[in-house]
Amino acid sequence: MDASTLSRIGLAGLAVMGQNLALNIAEKGFPISVYNRTISKVDETLHRAQSEGPFPLTGQYSPRDFVLSIQRPRSIIILVKAGNPVDLTISALTEFMEPGDTIIDGGNEWYQNTERRIQEVGEKGILYLGMGVSGGEEGARHGPSLMPGGSLEAYNNIESVLKSVAAQVDDGPCVTYIGEGGSGNFVKMVHNGIEYGDMQLISEAYDVLKNVGGLSNGELAEIFEEWNRGELESFLIEITSDIFKVKDDLADGDLVDKILDKTGMKGTGKWTVQQAAELSVAAPTIAASLDCRYLSGLKEERESAAEILEKAGLKEEVGGVKSEIDKKRLIDDVRQALYASKICSYTQGMNLLRAKSVEKGWDLNFGELARIWKGGCIIRAVFLDRIKKAYLRNPNLASLVVDPEFAREMVQRQAAWRRVVGLAISAGISTPGMCASLAYFDTYRRARLPANLVQAQRDLFGAHTYERTDRPGAFHTEWTKLARKSSAGAFN
Repeated sequence: MDASTLSRIGLAGLAVMGQNLALNIAEKGFPISVYNRTISKVDETLHRAQSEGPFPLTGQYSPRDFVLSIQRPRSIIILVKAGNPVDLTISALTEFMEPGDTIIDGGNEWYQNTERRIQEVGEKGILYLGMGVSGGEEGARHGPSLMPGGSLEAYNNIESVLKSVAAQVDDGPCVTYIGEGGSGNFVKMVHNGIEYGDMQLISEAYDVLKNVGGLSNGELAEIFEEWNRGELESFLIEITSDIFKVKDDLADGDLVDKILDKTGMKGTGKWTVQQAAELSVAAPTIAASLDCRYLSGLKEERESAAEILEKAGLKEEVGGVKSEIDKKRLIDDVRQALYASKICSYTQGMNLLRAKSVEKGWDLNFGELARIWKGGCIIRAVFLDRIKKAYLRNPNLASLVVDPEFAREMVQRQAAWRRVVGLAISAGISTPGMCASLAYFDTYRRARLPANLVQAQRDLFGAHTYERTDRPGAFHTEWTKLARKSSAGAFN
């Protein structure tokens, strides 16, 4: 092909995310070739490029024609289902690619798969990026948050494209080179784990306001809309307000009340909790959100349990609590509890990223990660700018909880936080995310914990030894023998 007709970049995989990202790239003025095994998807994308543009987008119908339509060194984004489909797509494309070309996987892939592929295609001289893409369909079309990790040379080859298509915020485009290996996929995974926690906390705030405070969906829409103008301003708070405004078009009432209470998931939250466990990083808020998704799936069991426990004499306490509620104070307390709980959730995610960065030598820049999450992505929130500034003040910050600004806010909000959790417990309303966040805060802030007793127990039954507070070294005690001796002495 004539060099002047070659595309700047290629994209394979034209489901909704792939189509939207391809159109985003083309709309920014970068000629792009697209390919999909299903021919109709190529035609559909071409039609959209004409109707929404016209944009410089061309469709190809075979892997060979697709690869050869891109200027060298070639950069090809693939957006197909994670796992084996990615390997099959790579195999089909690399047959026609050359040393110096680049593959960018934009799916939610397990980071170790990316590291394996870096090695495999590297043997052919091909560069590789595993790039987290956040923002859903809307973000892909109009500006996502992008988290590319792997080959720095590969990133430099397409940096101008990525910076143009990413969401734009006051301090730059929401993309940065994350680091080596599978770091981009790992960062996106933890982003999704934080997202799990965020969504769970918001659902708990809704539950308390609705079932303890007795607020209507109309009132909830107004409250979340107001919250979105303050410290809680975020994408998730904004869309929550919108959800409460939508009427059911198939029956009377509001649509949200007709939705079955079973939450789906795609695995990244589970991976986050597994990684936290493997790295010995406490992530109770994220873990609680995952547990709630599991429990929500037990719909039939929960309905049966509700019936059995009611027959056994369990009484709902909500009605009695409602009559004593100061709604204005409850709304403000829930706002403060939600904010404080969210700080703990983000803290846990950042601590997990730090632990993995140390293990892998990725040298992650946490302030920069907070910056690229300010726009485009699902967890975008105004307080991410403050998280960015916290890490600029102290790049080695042990925890957001001990940043002077956040520490002050946590202290100011803890009374309201405790009131909400206590009220929910009294009313029989489960708030596992808020409870987990509060327990995390209370555990982390205490200079001395009851872990001394646990260590004594471990030493008694397993001779695991313990350390002392007043002298160095490891110690072991014959606890049972001494206890019996002490008991015998007491009776003599």
